[in-house]
Amino acid sequence: MKAEHLSLSFGASKIYDDCSFHFDAKDKAGIVGVNGAGKTTLFKIILGQQKLDEGEIELPSLRLGYLPQEIKIEPAHENITVWEYIANGRPVDDLQERLNQEYEKYAKYPESNAILARINELQDLIDSYDIANFDNELLKIVEKMNLGDLVDMRVKDLSGGQKSKVAFAKVLFENAGLLLLDEPTNHLDASTKDFVANFLRNYNGMVLVISHDVDFLNTVTNKTLFVNKTTHKMKVYNGNYSVFRRQYAEEMAEKDRRISLQEREIKRIQEFVERARNAKRSNTALIKQGHVREKMLDRKMAELEVREQEYQRVAINVEPSKQSNKVPLEVQNLSFHYDNKPALYDKLSFSLTRGEKFLICGENGIGKSTLLKLIVGQLKPDDGSIIIGNNTSIAYYAQEFEILDERETIMDNVKSYDFTDTEMRSILANFLFHGDDVNKKVSVLSPGEKARVALCKILTKRANVIILDEPTNHFDPETQKIIGENFKDYSGTLIVVSHNPSFVEQIGITRMLILPNHENDKVPLALIKNYSRDLLEYYYYLNSDLV
Repeated sequence: MKAEHLSLSFGASKIYDDCSFHFDAKDKAGIVGVNGAGKTTLFKIILGQQKLDEGEIELPSLRLGYLPQEIKIEPAHENITVWEYIANGRPVDDLQERLNQEYEKYAKYPESNAILARINELQDLIDSYDIANFDNELLKIVEKMNLGDLVDMRVKDLSGGQKSKVAFAKVLFENAGLLLLDEPTNHLDASTKDFVANFLRNYNGMVLVISHDVDFLNTVTNKTLFVNKTTHKMKVYNGNYSVFRRQYAEEMAEKDRRISLQEREIKRIQEFVERARNAKRSNTALIKQGHVREKMLDRKMAELEVREQEYQRVAINVEPSKQSNKVPLEVQNLSFHYDNKPALYDKLSFSLTRGEKFLICGENGIGKSTLLKLIVGQLKPDDGSIIIGNNTSIAYYAQEFEILDERETIMDNVKSYDFTDTEMRSILANFLFHGDDVNKKVSVLSPGEKARVALCKILTKRANVIILDEPTNHFDPETQKIIGENFKDYSGTLIVVSHNPSFVEQIGITRMLILPNHENDKVPLALIKNYSRDLLEYYYYLNSDLV
């Protein structure tokens, strides 16, 4: 891949300014930069969804595989099975049928070079799918991504996390020459992430990945493309994310030294020019030198480098407006199942104490998000009850942003009777939405921006029980750290579902509810354990059964 002289602006906002870079055929490159730098936009350009103002990207003749941040399953695929959906990544049957049709045409018109060219093109495409290993490769991906229990399910019946894993499995199975992956690890458990990392590191093609998961980038990538929001330039660094950070820090330190020298030199010339301007008319020599130095000053000012901008970070306040009772929430003998599906829980019981930090563990599809929806009343249990204590107020952060109305603006989504519009604008500014940004429709926002709106919405409620479903997805490491620091000091009760061990460790979990795998249509008892770092690491990194 070769990019030359890329330039792009959206209105008055410059995104790229004469950017050039190249990657080799089997490079694994991380695309990094602050939010709004133009990382996802670069993918849209490669996919042909966004036009450049100037420049071009030269791609070899290869198939593209693309995993977006937000997974949207086409309606035509909702009713097929997971196995069929993943297998469609290599549409060999359709291609073979088209090839047969072209052969029938060629039999009638054997002199047609156009038909012969289409036959050769289709045959090359079929060969690229490695038909001999079709079933073995599909089965390997299904097994290693822990999708074996889902293969006979309809795609429409999957949870959000399951849909993300299945869509990722399809992209991996496509065997494309270039993979474009936008935040691919958001919904992956530890063992699946390990498989994917190894798969991509050894992938026989080019991989470009946008990710806030530093460990994942360090494992997979051998190059890093930095998209600089300050200068609107791009630069490729040889090495993974950690190597890039060291090299970039050294460059910035050296740049800061250069700028400091430039600024001192400019100040010295300015002082001389000022003396010359104030000199007596008789002092012609000084005045003449002053004119010379003015030209020099203009040149120095034009050459002065721009310091890197320190971008504002999210600032949040999560203190509740009132205190709950000692037992804010209790689950008694809870049972639940979806239609035509086995039970997820059978007589599940637990209670929370005020100020507790409570983690819910389990593999994707085991019922973690469902339990949260039962607690907030979005679903009704088959049996049992959920008792909300007096003075308990609940705020719920959903991983798929169900709490947001995409038809409404940012301001309309977060409005609260507790705050005036002026106060709300000030709060939104802490979440990096300034000026007219607050009037944007949520539907046009990126997943990272939607995550900030959702977080702002729940925190303005100042609830004493906050429920978080994968709260660190879509946030950069610095913002994840800020969120973790604030929730660590939160005096209310916290219920968390998270695949992010660093975040879990940071906020100070007190107890863990472990939802086990089902066996033979029976529902094993869930376990409640006191928080243990060893148990957390055992669950996340070994992904073994805990019962």
